[in-house]
Amino acid sequence: MAKSSENSSNEGICRIGTRGSDLALWQAHTIQGKLKELGVETEIEIIKTRGDRIDNVPFSELEGKNFFTKELEDAQLEGRVDFAVHSLKDLATEMPPGLTLTAMVGREDPRDVLLAKPAAIDQDKLAAGDVLPLKSGSKIGTSAARRQAQIRFLRDDLEIVDLRGNVPTRVNRLREGLYDGILLARAGVLRLELDLSDLTVIILDADNFVPAPAQGMLGIQCPENNPWQKSLNRLDCPEAGRAVAAERDLLQRLEGGCQLPFGINIQPVEDGWRLESFLSGFGDEPQRLTVEGSDLDTVVSECWEMISEYRGD
Repeated sequence: MAKSSENSSNEGICRIGTRGSDLALWQAHTIQGKLKELGVETEIEIIKTRGDRIDNVPFSELEGKNFFTKELEDAQLEGRVDFAVHSLKDLATEMPPGLTLTAMVGREDPRDVLLAKPAAIDQDKLAAGDVLPLKSGSKIGTSAARRQAQIRFLRDDLEIVDLRGNVPTRVNRLREGLYDGILLARAGVLRLELDLSDLTVIILDADNFVPAPAQGMLGIQCPENNPWQKSLNRLDCPEAGRAVAAERDLLQRLEGGCQLPFGINIQPVEDGWRLESFLSGFGDEPQRLTVEGSDLDTVVSECWEMISEYRGD
């Protein structure tokens, strides 16, 4: 059940704040189902954010930050909802006073995916294993600074065109011929179970194309001392959360948001941890790092030392 954000509190019912896109509602319903298993009754309140209202302007031309979260945070602070479900990659590393990140839930595949019109694929490049095997001059759609910087690094012969809107809208714009290919988070594609049989789908491994910090993870944010916090804490996924927390720690040190061309992905490997990062905007060339080690804190520290040197700190 989804309602507008003006509804008053119902005693004994926990109110979930969410955006209204298909993916956001999938996320909210997923958390709703998990809480139901814990005996918590909930209702969903849809809140429209600035990023939802202004979907025809590139991020680089929007002033401010927290485009997809501020209104949800305001609703919590004003008592209109009890907590909010976010795509964690959209949530700032510093919470407004009075709010806390109480759980990180259910990380899906963090990688990006290239969706392309079959006619736009260069078969020779595909056979050679190129990361972005599009024909030269193809139009590739994305508004993310991180993705744009990596496209320029890998394929400066492609034309980057801004692309906004929810996941189904972006896929439809590809089908309509406005783009030859688009980049999306694979997590959203998987969660929505989209039929992509008419498109070429290429998963971009993190060692070739680095995802956003915390991509694929859900974040539950709530007011401090929230009466539902104990139940929300039970949804936390500490195993996956260790890597995601480290990714967000590096993002916080960089004082960056969605307009920073920074990618980071940390995954457990047999003997410890593997970190992949990408950072652009300092010097003539972007920085591309791979760090491995048995101790996560040491891996993060080594990465930060090299980033600091790259930035000239």
